[in-house]
Amino acid sequence: MTEPGQGLEHLLVQARELGAEGDFAGMAEKLRGELDAYPDDPALLCWLGVAERELGLEGVAYERFKQALALDPEDPYILATAGNALAHFDDPDAEVALRAASVMAPDLPLTRWMYGAFLSREGFVAEARRELDEAKAMSPDDATVAYESGVAYALAGDLASAVDEFARALDLAPDESWSRVVLGLALVEDDRLEEGEVELDLAARQRSDDVEAQLVAGLAACASGREEDAWEFLERARFGAQGTDLLTIEAVEERIEDGPDAAGRFLRHTLAPVVFRERLQARP
Repeated sequence: MTEPGQGLEHLLVQARELGAEGDFAGMAEKLRGELDAYPDDPALLCWLGVAERELGLEGVAYERFKQALALDPEDPYILATAGNALAHFDDPDAEVALRAASVMAPDLPLTRWMYGAFLSREGFVAEARRELDEAKAMSPDDATVAYESGVAYALAGDLASAVDEFARALDLAPDESWSRVVLGLALVEDDRLEEGEVELDLAARQRSDDVEAQLVAGLAACASGREEDAWEFLERARFGAQGTDLLTIEAVEERIEDGPDAAGRFLRHTLAPVVFRERLQARP
């Protein structure tokens, strides 16, 4: 007969393997089937929360993470994962869990960068830099660490350093199109429109369903004299638009019609700063 602890560990390994394959429905089903047998196990609750969040069940997942933390887990992975998840809901327990994970496992890059990412978005710049610098020293080839380091620099107003870190993140993970959008926006914010236009063009083509990426790329293309590409990006944005996107599309269309100078001004002074700030605040 399998010991309960061994049975649970085997179950969690199987569930995480399903998650790694992208089968979050299977992962959730497997973990839910064992809730009656292990109702008070924080690891099961945490990884079930991960699966349910990926399935779009954010409210249910939130409760799983809360339950997991209420059981006072001592595993830094659980503390960091659940804490990071609660940060998306502005739950005050997020900071407690992330700080505990960092203190408990200071040699684990995951705990340091997750806590640093939280601190940077909360405005604690110096504290965030300490955590992220430690994570970077331990894991210099981690693209996520590089990206989050760039976010911290950008939120602190150091655009030059932010650009360097976003570029490094892309060197480490060239297919991360989200990072490419943010790099392009950072370059625009740093008055490097020509360089930014190149990155935004590539990012928009990688992210065909990202309306904002299409719009900023369209404005950048127009500002650079590439009117045909500008209209192409605008039509892509129109195809995927929902709700208030249509109002932004109308405003961008007017600027493209008015020519490169108008498009460049609207990009630099209106749309790019708004999209940049929003993307910097997006939780990992």
